[in-house]
Amino acid sequence: MLTIYGVYRSRASRNIWLAEEIGLPYRLVPVIQAYRLPDPDAPDAPLHTRSAEFLRINPNGHVPAMVDGELVLHESLAINLYLAKRYGGALGPADVAEDGLMTMWSFWAATEAEPHALEVLTHRAARPPAERDPAAAAAAVAALRAPFAVLDRALAGKDHLVGGRFTVADINVAEVLRFALPAPELFEAVPNVRRWLAACHARLAFRGMMAKREQEA
Repeated sequence: MLTIYGVYRSRASRNIWLAEEIGLPYRLVPVIQAYRLPDPDAPDAPLHTRSAEFLRINPNGHVPAMVDGELVLHESLAINLYLAKRYGGALGPADVAEDGLMTMWSFWAATEAEPHALEVLTHRAARPPAERDPAAAAAAVAALRAPFAVLDRALAGKDHLVGGRFTVADINVAEVLRFALPAPELFEAVPNVRRWLAACHARLAFRGMMAKREQEA
C-alpha cells in the first residue's frame, strides 16, 4: 500500500487531498516537524523530521515523503505529479502536452508564488501577533500581485488550469495559494482566481482533508 509520511498540518495535505480525490488507498505515518516540538531529542518525543527512522526515508529531513513499492519520493508537488500520472486517471495528463502544462503550473506555484505566500501566512496568521512583521507581509503581498495577475489571465473564461477538467495542476496550485488567504486584498483584485480557488475548496476531498487537519493537534 502507498505510504505517505507527514501530518495534515504540513505540505502532506497536498498528497492527502489528491489521494482522497482518486480514492487511492494509503497509509499515513504521522511525522511531525521537529521545530514544532519543545524537545525533539526527548526520549518520548514522537516520530519527527529529525528522527533517525524518518531520515532513512527522507535524508533532507522534511515532510512529506512517499513510499510506493520500491519507489521513494520527496517533495510534495513531485509526489502529486507522480500519483496523478500513475493512479489519477483524469486527474493526470492525457498526453505529453498536458503533462508539460501540469508540470509548468506546479513549478510556477513553487517558484513564483510559494515563497511569498509563506511570508503572508507567517506574518499574518501563523506567528503570534507580537512576532509578526507587518513590513514583511506587505512586501510579500506586493510581490504576489504580478503572479496573481498572470494566473487570473490564465483562468479567464476557464474553470480549470489544464484540459478543461479538474486535475493535479489545480490541486498543486490551489494548495500553494491557500497560504496567501490571510491577504484577502490580493484576491479582491483577481476575480478569476477567487472564483477558481473557491471551487477547488468546495470539493468534498478538500473539505474532508481540511476537517481532519482542524482536528489535528
